[in-house]
Amino acid sequence: MTDPLIAAALVGVGGAVGAAGRHAVGLRIEGRRSVVAVNALGSFALGAVLAAPTGSGATLVAAVGFCGAFTTFSSFAVETVSIAADGDGRTAAEFAVATAVTALFAFLVGAGVGGVVR
Repeated sequence: MTDPLIAAALVGVGGAVGAAGRHAVGLRIEGRRSVVAVNALGSFALGAVLAAPTGSGATLVAAVGFCGAFTTFSSFAVETVSIAADGDGRTAAEFAVATAVTALFAFLVGAGVGGVVR
């Protein structure tokens, strides 16, 4: 088991890289597409990391820190509510379902890839 102070530092390092990565994607891909992209990529990475034979330190850096900061549930919620507030409830529901399904599928693919590493 990792010392709590070291664990916090590992999560912080991964989180800093993940947050910077999220910002970089947002600069390249605007709006709703960036939300879907980071959630799909982050879910893929999370699946791969959790399925791969990594130690607890690597899991803290990559899964908790990086993936936690890179993915963005809050932006997903804001985009969904924004679409609904514009009076397009159907598109809001479609966006919410499509984003969730895409992220879950990406996680499963990542877990498959990570499982191959075992």
